[in-house]
Amino acid sequence: MSNLLQEETVSKIASFDGIDIYSIKTDKFKTSSVSIFFHTNLDRERVTKNAMIPAVLRRGCRRFPTFQEIALHLEELYGATFDCGVTKMGERHIIQFYIEFVSEMFTEEGSNQFDKAFDLLYEIITQPVLENEVFKDEYVKQEKDNLKRLIESRVNDKMLYAVEKCLEEVCKDEPYGIYDYGFVSDLKDINAKNLYEQYIAMLETYPVQVYIAGSASDKSVERAIEKLKKLRPKTDGTFGDLADKKLFGPSPESFNKSVNKVRNVVERFSVNQGKLSLGFRTNIRPDSKEYYALLVYNGILGGGVHSKLFQNVREKASLAYYAFSRLEKFKGLMVVSSGIEIANKDKALEIILQQIDEIKAGNITDYEFESTIKTIETSVKSLKDNQLQIVTHYLGQAIANTSDTFDDLISKTSRVTKQEVIDVAKKIQLDTIYFLTSKEQA
Repeated sequence: MSNLLQEETVSKIASFDGIDIYSIKTDKFKTSSVSIFFHTNLDRERVTKNAMIPAVLRRGCRRFPTFQEIALHLEELYGATFDCGVTKMGERHIIQFYIEFVSEMFTEEGSNQFDKAFDLLYEIITQPVLENEVFKDEYVKQEKDNLKRLIESRVNDKMLYAVEKCLEEVCKDEPYGIYDYGFVSDLKDINAKNLYEQYIAMLETYPVQVYIAGSASDKSVERAIEKLKKLRPKTDGTFGDLADKKLFGPSPESFNKSVNKVRNVVERFSVNQGKLSLGFRTNIRPDSKEYYALLVYNGILGGGVHSKLFQNVREKASLAYYAFSRLEKFKGLMVVSSGIEIANKDKALEIILQQIDEIKAGNITDYEFESTIKTIETSVKSLKDNQLQIVTHYLGQAIANTSDTFDDLISKTSRVTKQEVIDVAKKIQLDTIYFLTSKEQA
């Protein structure tokens, strides 16, 4: 099998009208995929409409006016999968569409799998079901109700909710503090006409990144590029507003924010178990050399069973049901999260902060350090086993203005020294202590 590609190869194959197209060639999977990302800046005015747009588009297109008809067509494409939605990466709001399908080498000759799958995705994005030249009113009303339920249901997963709310509190007066699915209170003002207007603005002005992953013939890729050239209306060669063209790379003002005073935020629910989350400013950009030391720092602090948080907060002190730390690389944030008995809050907080001080003081064992390096390597390698995670990795590289392959990431992390970790530890500042507790607690 020497003809197989041992490593994915990534290249930008076209760029025009604010649309960048990348090819990720790999023979590792039996499937190929096309992912299309529309980028914009997170802001309160547009966030809820942006979340609504893919929800309405997925309901149907001109050729397949209902989702049932789309689903039947996906079955005809050997069980292809399609999805769309929104996410945030730093202060970037991303509307994403993707389709994954069996590669042509595993289907009968002349099946044109790639062309058929790409056409479906393109039509869902560009040829929505319309009524009176705007979105279908019934679809918009139904998706408003669905989005309302989705936003309200985020409290059901208390662990994730506490992490997200803590980081939103850290960035309360910044774009990152905006929830990526928007606000229930903003839904009332959305209608078929103004949502359609924002959809047109998305097509015409939002920068786009397209990732074609897997194995596809040059002819099929060229055909896809020609179609994508029709995505923008014919203009004078310019597109979009300046705010949306200045997107690529983390904005300098997102970082280097000093903390004057640690904030305490308490939120009350009908719960028996408390959720203690600590939000930190790392002051480290994802395109800096220090980022790799930050990865190792995070691993030592709370990145696995070997970490200080797991060993000292959960195992030795038996204070937490879980305890971990996580980075938000595109905003320079870190969150420590733990599930605890409500009465143990102060003790748990004390021991968590002790672990942070230990790393600052250089008290890092060889076991903690070496286990972290190994855990990062294993984690990065596992990402290569999922085609969509490969796409997400390279999307993140483009946003961060970096170009690390998976092997680069492993190599650069393995060269980090303990001293570099200590130097990074001294930059990290506690910003917000968020505690989700019971309604009865005083």
